[in-house]
Amino acid sequence: MQQPEEESMKYEGTWHITEMEMWGDEYLHMEVQAYIQIRRDGGGAFQFGLVSRELDGDAVQPATGDRFEFTWEGNDENDEASGSGWLAMESKNTLEGMIKIHHGDSSTLTAERAPKGKSRG
Repeated sequence: MQQPEEESMKYEGTWHITEMEMWGDEYLHMEVQAYIQIRRDGGGAFQFGLVSRELDGDAVQPATGDRFEFTWEGNDENDEASGSGWLAMESKNTLEGMIKIHHGDSSTLTAERAPKGKSRG
């Protein structure tokens, strides 16, 4: 059985958000290439549109399968915001998941692993 840190390692890295159910490309990539960044320790960050956040999560294995679940705090158009989300490996280089804004919208998403040497923004 793999340890939680080993499971988190497969999510580690920078992922470009390629699609979100609630927002189109114009908003999604308004300021930077929309991204999710996950560190080995489960911390990280993400940004899409005018929403930027710090996240904290862990790889878990619920009845629905392995996934990375997280909570986040940050800003939505300069207003404080928080929420939760999850990510699951669709393939080695593709994630699917959901991000929820507390008392607000939630959206499914798809993300692709960023090529080595390509960082956010």
